[in-house]
Amino acid sequence: MGAHLGQHFLASEGYRKRILDALRLTGRETVLEIGPGRGELTALIAERAGRLIAVEIDPVLAARLREQFVENPRVEIVQADILRVPLDAWPAPVRAFGNLPYYITSPILLRLFENARRFDRIVVMVQQEVAERLSAQPGTRDYGLLTVTANFYTSVRMLFTIPPGAFQPRPKIFSAVVEMKIAPKELAGEKAFFRMAKEAFAQKRKTLMNNLKQSYGTDRVKAALGAVALKETARAEELSVEKMIELFLALGLP
Repeated sequence: MGAHLGQHFLASEGYRKRILDALRLTGRETVLEIGPGRGELTALIAERAGRLIAVEIDPVLAARLREQFVENPRVEIVQADILRVPLDAWPAPVRAFGNLPYYITSPILLRLFENARRFDRIVVMVQQEVAERLSAQPGTRDYGLLTVTANFYTSVRMLFTIPPGAFQPRPKIFSAVVEMKIAPKELAGEKAFFRMAKEAFAQKRKTLMNNLKQSYGTDRVKAALGAVALKETARAEELSVEKMIELFLALGLP
């Protein structure tokens, strides 16, 4: 994906190798690469993966990549929007990697999380700000709905940051590489849980009571908070994913 589409190409060979190491490839994995761009990392991944599917939205870059890998039967270049590609097109488990464009980072992450059970590991390069939100701890400023979603499906670890000078063109901000091992919580009513979580974080400065009472009623929220040992002044940002699930189960469906 070109820079005009929000992509900055990683020019540093050292950081490319660190990302490759983070993927922990053994030669047997199927890898989905999101936004391969000019293929610098694609070539390295292709050497170590059993199979590589690279999804590139830019038709010019996709055509160049097809030429580059035309003689490698283990590499498939798909010219498409990753938000529209059927992610069940390849046998699971798949290892996903992406240098995610800044302007659609969250939609791509949410799509990956919705299909998390098709993956065994997700490694992404994102803005440092997004990496901090993904890996935030309860009670901190960066903790929010994206954190809860990531931690519902995965075990998140921020691996390292990358300075602007490692990219071409040079961005104004630092990037970071995040590893997410797939470990989804098993919960009946998963969609309803996320509806509740979205409401719980709707206005971060408000209490859970204020954010949830419209859907569940004041008495019901009060009883559920008491059942899971939370004060009526508790806010969503204070709750771990596990505690959020406890609250959801105590509330029941609206």
